[in-house]
Amino acid sequence: MGNTRIVVDGEQDRKLAHRLRPAIPGQRRPGDSPTDPPAAPPAAPTADTPAEPPADAPATAVEDAVATTPAPRPPVPVDDPATRAPGSRRRVRFAHAVRRVPPTRAAALAGRAARSWLRRPAGRVAASAGLLLVLVGTTGAAGALVVPAIARPAKPVAASPEPAGTSAPASDTTTVPIIPAPTGPLPTTGAAPPAATLPAGGRPADALAGWAQQTSAKVNIPVVALQAYGYAELVLSRTKPSCGLTWTTLAAIGKVESDHGSANGSTLLPDGRVEPPIIGLPLDGQGGRQRITDTDGGALDGDREYDRALGPMQFIPTTWRTAGVDADNDGTADPQDIDDAALAAGNYLCAGDRNLSIVEDWWAAILSYNEVQPYARAVYNAANEYGSASHT
Repeated sequence: MGNTRIVVDGEQDRKLAHRLRPAIPGQRRPGDSPTDPPAAPPAAPTADTPAEPPADAPATAVEDAVATTPAPRPPVPVDDPATRAPGSRRRVRFAHAVRRVPPTRAAALAGRAARSWLRRPAGRVAASAGLLLVLVGTTGAAGALVVPAIARPAKPVAASPEPAGTSAPASDTTTVPIIPAPTGPLPTTGAAPPAATLPAGGRPADALAGWAQQTSAKVNIPVVALQAYGYAELVLSRTKPSCGLTWTTLAAIGKVESDHGSANGSTLLPDGRVEPPIIGLPLDGQGGRQRITDTDGGALDGDREYDRALGPMQFIPTTWRTAGVDADNDGTADPQDIDDAALAAGNYLCAGDRNLSIVEDWWAAILSYNEVQPYARAVYNAANEYGSASHT
């Protein structure tokens, strides 16, 4: 009968059957050797590793599973500096996800974002504030460029704010001029001298003797000085008619500077000269005066160390050299002569095409003579008093 081994029903199947795997990793199965390592849990199927078909699955099922399983993805190479080829670029993961936006596209996106922000209340307020700041800055820059260009330089004639011969408290600081605001009317215009025919020889101001005699009693100005002031107005009305200078302005300056040639006990002579000569304090920077070292070798002021203001209108030597004039036909331009000094002061005030019938030009002319606000106010008050008194 061939193999006489008795085959018990089901025995062969038990031999072929797989051993049961434990449900919990590390749990031993019956019959395992105590020294056998615990069985590892089955790996979960992934996209790259398809699930293994069961052993007893039909062959067609296995073939179908193999046919429908996607091919595993190749591993991503790891960038290793040691194995990188010289000159090659480093590969960065996910670099393809960063897209470079063209400049024109970026500008368009930024413009749309800015317009959207400006439509909001906060954007409108910020834009208005920015525009205001730009306008203020532009105005300030324009003013800084334009104002110095149109400003007229002033060179004071009388460098001392005090009348000649007076003393002032010692001080090491120079008074800073403050241009007064042009408020109120101009000084009252005085009674004009007659349009006299000026003589070709002798002292031309003598042609105004009658007018000066009549007006002197009203304004309390010496006749000789008043003749000089009136003569300067007549000359300038013909040589510089647009200036509009009146004798009251010259008389006010003569009053403040030397009390019409009487400072230091001096007296006006009939020919217009002052005796003794009027020489101011040294311009050494003390007492609020300017510091001007000697410029004429002491020829006019007798001081070889510092310059000094001279005569009834208090000219400094440097200004007299450019503005001095011979107004009495004696052949000499003398700052100690009231005729010469008054006409020279009139020419100086009318310089730069000033129109003294305009408030701003009048103040500018006086401050060009002496850049001190109290001085300019004193001249204004004196000119206004003389103008009013001359009409009584």
